[in-house]
Amino acid sequence: MSEDGPLSPLTIGPRELVWGARTYVMGVINVSPESFWNGKYVEPEVALKRGRELVEQGADILDVGAQSTRPLATPGQQSRAGFEELDADEEIRRVVPAIELLARELDVPISVDTYKAPVAREALKAGAHLINDIEGFRSDPAMAELAVEFGVPAVVMHNQRDRKFHDVIGDIGAGIEESIDIAEKAGLSRDRLIIDPGFGFGWTPDQNIEMLRRLGELRELGLPILVGTSRKSTIGKLLDDAPPEDRLYGTAATVALAIAHGADIVRVHDVAEMRDVVRVADVVVRGWPRE
Repeated sequence: MSEDGPLSPLTIGPRELVWGARTYVMGVINVSPESFWNGKYVEPEVALKRGRELVEQGADILDVGAQSTRPLATPGQQSRAGFEELDADEEIRRVVPAIELLARELDVPISVDTYKAPVAREALKAGAHLINDIEGFRSDPAMAELAVEFGVPAVVMHNQRDRKFHDVIGDIGAGIEESIDIAEKAGLSRDRLIIDPGFGFGWTPDQNIEMLRRLGELRELGLPILVGTSRKSTIGKLLDDAPPEDRLYGTAATVALAIAHGADIVRVHDVAEMRDVVRVADVVVRGWPRE
């Protein structure tokens, strides 16, 4: 809830999301062989098979991305982004066929995970219903214009990489406000936005933990919150440097805590397991589902 009352529902493709009724699950489909986890869905038919599995397991949204944001061994070595960037043509080659097939075969909202306007345009033409921009329009303001042109909402993330640190929540709030300003100047109203604090993007493990602990403070922005902690390195650090394949239960803990502190959407790789975590956490936080 915002200070002014309940948030307005948001229609994404074929579904309406009613904020506060429950937590929604965004299932990840990586069509990138470089991804740190589950980078096995490069062929469109394989991506479709995975999409069917995730929907059957309880995914409310499918997030399709071709650009791995796995940090470089030497941060900043090749780009400000902190990871090896694909050119737009290669990203389009990977992501568009998967989105076309998923949009044709499945009745579920589909998000395109990109910060490049040429990629977003082709993905939206292919049938994507939501833009998920890890740069929150700050890298390319044309992303906001595309959301207006295609009539879709957007996730705007605060990316702390290569930015001066002051305070975790203060920095996130300032970054999100900048994204909102870009959106509104493009004609995209703030009630068409979902915010993401950017867990793992330019933060130390201690700062990521503080982000989760103070997540509820972001409710003051009056927008739904998406949190993506799934199998990230901070969880590995907390578990004696566990590799990604051993971070499932740690992820479950962060998902439950994110919901307790106000998350409306959780972005996860393991939908079946996290769906159960979400259902139980929702009962504790929101009460029994309404009949």
